[in-house]
Amino acid sequence: MGIAGKLTPEQLHSFHSQGFLVIESFSSPDEIDAMRRRMDQLLDGFDYSTAASIFSTRNQQQLTDDFFYESAEKISFFFEEKAFGEDGNLKQAKQLSINKVGHALHELDPVFKTFSCSEKLSSLMLSLGYKRPVIIQSMYIFKQPGIGGEVVPHQDNSFLYTEPPTCTGLWLALEDATILNGCLWAILGSHKNGLVRRFIRSDEGVYFDRPSPSYDDKDFVPIEVKAGSLVVLHGDLIHQSFENQSPKSRHAYSLHVVDTAGCKWAKENWIRRKVDPEPLYES
Repeated sequence: MGIAGKLTPEQLHSFHSQGFLVIESFSSPDEIDAMRRRMDQLLDGFDYSTAASIFSTRNQQQLTDDFFYESAEKISFFFEEKAFGEDGNLKQAKQLSINKVGHALHELDPVFKTFSCSEKLSSLMLSLGYKRPVIIQSMYIFKQPGIGGEVVPHQDNSFLYTEPPTCTGLWLALEDATILNGCLWAILGSHKNGLVRRFIRSDEGVYFDRPSPSYDDKDFVPIEVKAGSLVVLHGDLIHQSFENQSPKSRHAYSLHVVDTAGCKWAKENWIRRKVDPEPLYES
């Protein structure tokens, strides 16, 4: 690949043709180990009793919405839907009950910031034609064994819309991702059909501006990757993942990048930052 992160013409052609690209060994074992160990530390320090009521009781939509909105500039912990019993208590240890941590790890945690702002990641975005890219959100996704929930078919541009659309997803496998433990699936070339719907934030909460189309599972192909592989996802690519019904977790670190040169962040997006994010570079 020459310069770390710089894409070859063949890789660019594959990305624009299929809507995604797998870059094997993008992250080193040491980088992966550092991020996983750091997340263990963050989980150890997380007192779930202060937040558990938001997720374990009904009729608290506003509290849940506020927690979600504020996570854009924080490191927040989100539980799996099946994590709590009817008594409101966790069914198992908190380390096995978290769905994801987001959405500002890339800004607020030095270990995750080191990877997120690395030269190889900036080189990748430069290869894709970005002039002034910013990471708009980051997530550590656990896909817990047995309870790791499905992620329904979606397009990243729905949630992180710019005019014109510029979102690219960067999905780093911290563990091997297989069909059994809930790898990504995508419809090849679906990005060429454009954006289907948008996720809107209003005074009443968040909602999609139109129903989801029906998709046939046979149109999706699995993206099985080894730990250290980076999956680059076009913002209009339709992708999903199924429940993890295996005894193995499927940890991943996900970033979403948008351009801010000649592009406008949509005011209806769920993320409404108080402070503008710093760009990875300006060209």
